[in-house]
Amino acid sequence: VGGKVFAVGGWADGKPAFTFKVTGLAYEMLRELPGLRPAPYLASRGMTWIQLFAKPGLSDKELKERLRESHRIVALGLPKKTRMELGLE
Repeated sequence: VGGKVFAVGGWADGKPAFTFKVTGLAYEMLRELPGLRPAPYLASRGMTWIQLFAKPGLSDKELKERLRESHRIVALGLPKKTRMELGLE
């Protein structure tokens, strides 16, 4: 969104993995759940990114909600002019 990454899809140990930005509170809650972990590389640099890498993880519905929220968080960090140009205001 606006040239910024809000999610990354890929593979972890041969299985689908999804990495997304979260709020600080969500980070503290999600990092303890089975199938979720602080995102490799990103979290070690103080960024609040979570990776869904195994089951049980999140349901498809929960994952979609987290991806939408990640998009919103990143969009809010863009300059107001950019948000307006993208129709996000």
